[in-house]
Amino acid sequence: MMERIYHIARAADWEAAQTEGDYRISTRDRTLQDEGFIHCSHAHQVDNVAKMFYSGLDDLVLLEIDRELVGPEVRDESVGGDERFPHIYGPLNLDAVVQVQPFTVRQGVGDPPTPG
Repeated sequence: MMERIYHIARAADWEAAQTEGDYRISTRDRTLQDEGFIHCSHAHQVDNVAKMFYSGLDDLVLLEIDRELVGPEVRDESVGGDERFPHIYGPLNLDAVVQVQPFTVRQGVGDPPTPG
């Protein structure tokens, strides 16, 4: 069974990646070059990440990524607590993205995670 990880992206950034051949945005307003890796989430982390970093944006898509197809190294790392997040250490190859869907940041507490 393939392991899926997730990345929230602005639709325009994802569209630009189609032309450029790979995806190089780390997180909101930060590039791979700025951060050194691309921030990703496990399914249960997506909504909290969205609320913390993407509130107020309505032009978002959720990239569903097959971890096994990602070319660069993927590491699960802490960002200051006990929870670990997947980080992609290089440009994301487009063929590792198995699904792209429109994404809306939910404000409700206790909502089930967006990905299925």
